[in-house]
Amino acid sequence: MADSVLRKDFLWGGATAANQCEGAWDVDGKGISVSDICTGGRFGASKRITPVLEPDTFYPSREGVRHYEKFREDIKLFAEMGFKVYRFSIAWTRIFPNGDETEPNEKGLKHYEEVIDECLKYGIEPLITLSHYEVPFGLTKKCNSWVSREMIDYFLRYCRAVFTRYKGKVKYWLTFNEINSSVEPMGALLNQGILNDLENPTVFMEQPDYPNQRFQGLHHMFVASALAVKMAHEIDPNYQIGNMMIYMACYPFTCNPDDVLKNQERNRVMNYFCSDVQCRGAYPSYMNRYFKENNITVKMEEGDEKILKEGTVDFYTFSYYMSVCQTADPNAKRGEGNILGGVNNPYLKASDWGWQIDPKGLRYSLNEIYDRYQLPLMVVENGLGAYDELKEDGTIEDDYRIDYLRQHIEQMKEAVKDGVDLMGYTPWGCIDLVSASTGEYEKRYGFIYVRRYDDGTGDFARLKKKSFDWYKKVIASNGEEL
Repeated sequence: MADSVLRKDFLWGGATAANQCEGAWDVDGKGISVSDICTGGRFGASKRITPVLEPDTFYPSREGVRHYEKFREDIKLFAEMGFKVYRFSIAWTRIFPNGDETEPNEKGLKHYEEVIDECLKYGIEPLITLSHYEVPFGLTKKCNSWVSREMIDYFLRYCRAVFTRYKGKVKYWLTFNEINSSVEPMGALLNQGILNDLENPTVFMEQPDYPNQRFQGLHHMFVASALAVKMAHEIDPNYQIGNMMIYMACYPFTCNPDDVLKNQERNRVMNYFCSDVQCRGAYPSYMNRYFKENNITVKMEEGDEKILKEGTVDFYTFSYYMSVCQTADPNAKRGEGNILGGVNNPYLKASDWGWQIDPKGLRYSLNEIYDRYQLPLMVVENGLGAYDELKEDGTIEDDYRIDYLRQHIEQMKEAVKDGVDLMGYTPWGCIDLVSASTGEYEKRYGFIYVRRYDDGTGDFARLKKKSFDWYKKVIASNGEEL
C-alpha cells in the first residue's frame, strides 16, 4: 500500500447522537429531554414542539433505532468496518433525569460505561459529546434552560460525574454540539432548550424568537464550556476537550463589493463568533457592532472574561454538509434547502433535501479554519441524507452516498497537502437514525440500513449497504483506496 497522505494514526469512524438513535426514552430512570417533546415531520412539513405530550402522536426520538438496547450489535458492525473512533453523545437526562438533581443516576452511568467498554474491546476510541441537542426538559421548565445562569452549575455537575466516572477510559470530549446553531432561531430549542410557551404546541421553525435570549444563553454556554475544559484537565491531564461547530461555507454570490461585505459579515457571525470565543478565549470585536445594531445586550459577571481566556479548547471539530452564497440583494430567491439562509450556488447540485453538494468547499473550509486557529481539526459530521431503496434481496445500492463521501475525502486529503493538521473523520449517521432537522427516518445517512419507517412500522433489523464494504476498504487503506 502506498504511503497515505493522512497521518498514520488518523481517526476514521462514524458519528451518532443519543437523542436520534438510542430510543428507550423512559427506561432506567431517564428523564425527558427537549428532543422527546418533538413530533415527527418531513421535508416541507416541520415537526412540532409539544410541551404537553399528546397521545397517539408519533415521537420518533422516543424509539430512535433502539441503539440503547442494540449498541453491542452496532459497535460490532462498526468494528467490522474498522472504526478507530466512535463519536456518540451521552444523554444528559440519563445521568441527571430532571437536570437539577444532586446525585447522578447510577443506571445511566453504568450504561455508558458499558458502551465505552464495548468500544475499547474492539480498539475503538470513544469521542463523547456532552450535550448534543438533548437539554433536560425539566430545566427548560424550571429556568428556561440556558437563558438562566443557573445552567452553568447544572452542566458542570453533570460534567464532573462523567469526567470522574470514565477517567482512564476516554480521551476525547466535545462540550456542545454545533454551539453556533444558537446564532439562528432554530438553535433556541434544539441547542439551548429554550421554550417560551410551556402550554401550547409550536411548529419547530416558527417558535417566537428573542435574539437577546439566545445570545445570553450562548454566553452562559461559553462560560460553562470553558469551566468544563478546566475541570477536565484537572480531573485527568490526558483529557483532550474540543468544541463543535456547524460550519456553513459561504461565498459571495457575485463580485459586487456589497455581496462580498455581506458574505464577510455572515461568515463572522455564523462561522467564527463562537469558535473565536472558544479557541481564542475572548469575544471578537466585530460582534460589538452586530450586538448594537440588533439591540442585543449580553450580561457578563466579573471574572467571566478570565474564565473564557483560561478555558480554550484543545482541538476544533465541526460538521460540514453544504455551502451557500450570500448576497445583499433583498429580492434574491433563497434556497429552499438552505436551513441557515443564503442563496443557491448555480455551479452546484443538491441532495434530495435541497442541501447543495460542495466537496471543494470542505477543502476551502479546512484551510480557512486552520489558518485562523492553528489547532488540530476533525470533521465529526459529513454525509448525505438520501432516500435508500431496500431491494427484495436485502441489498441497498447507495452509490450516490459513496460518490459523495469519496469526493469529500479527496478534498480532505488536498487540505492536508495544503498544510492542515487533520486528526480524523467521522461521517454523520454511520447507522441510520432520526433526522434532527425534520424528525424523520426516511432521510437516511448510514452505512447500515435500519428497517424502521415513518409510519411507525419496521423491526429495527440492521442491513449492510453497499457503502459499508466501501468504507471498510477506505479505512483499511487509510484513505488511499477510494
